[in-house]
Amino acid sequence: MAEIPANSLRFHVQRLPGHGAGPAVVFLHGLVVDNLSSFYCTLAVPVARAGHEAVLYDLRGHGRTERPRTGYDPGTAVRDLAALLAALRLDGHPVHLIGNSYGGTLALHAALARPDLVAGLVLIEPPLGGDWVANMIDTLSVAALGLEDGTLHSELTTLRRRKAARLAATADALLNRTSLIDDIAASRPFTPEDYGRLETPVLAVFGEHSELLPGARELARHAPHATVRILPGLGHDVLQGGTEALRHAVLERLGAVAAV
Repeated sequence: MAEIPANSLRFHVQRLPGHGAGPAVVFLHGLVVDNLSSFYCTLAVPVARAGHEAVLYDLRGHGRTERPRTGYDPGTAVRDLAALLAALRLDGHPVHLIGNSYGGTLALHAALARPDLVAGLVLIEPPLGGDWVANMIDTLSVAALGLEDGTLHSELTTLRRRKAARLAATADALLNRTSLIDDIAASRPFTPEDYGRLETPVLAVFGEHSELLPGARELARHAPHATVRILPGLGHDVLQGGTEALRHAVLERLGAVAAV
């Protein structure tokens, strides 16, 4: 565990060394109550055991990374990633990016803005469709209103549900005391032209019952090197609900890209 300065912030980072010589694998987690820990046992440890260096970090404002008031737009997230790779001396060779939920969206932004940094993408249930911004803003705004008066945190603390209370406090801080909602609201949706200029191989994994499947089909239709994998019986819970199948797909993809 380490704190790494990058792009004027201190990021909480964990590195798991691999024994191979291939590209490092960098994990990007989802929004608000998520952090690097969701990847640790599910994918990062198996990836490292397969020989790849695994790099996990808490996104800006999440987990143990510093929480500035502003800078939660995709462009800044890409600059955070680029600066962090430079600080870790991983910017000399492209890395694989594995992103879950909104982390997958950020990974795709990174591949479009900085293709020189990206060897391949694994996107797990990323929100990609044109209406995802509006839907996410509605969800986050409702959550923000529910947390604003602080009573939920107090009630959970009284009930000694300390972990849930910490998550509620983190969500309140992000949603009500930073520009996160406004920054996401200002995000531009991906277009077919964006997908068409993707230079990196993409594996996108979705649950069979996911409401995000229309975006997956659009990606598959326009991205020249994209493969979409549908896991049966799952919704937007692929990382936790379909860990074994996902792990197999990820390790298979990392091996296939390395062999090209």
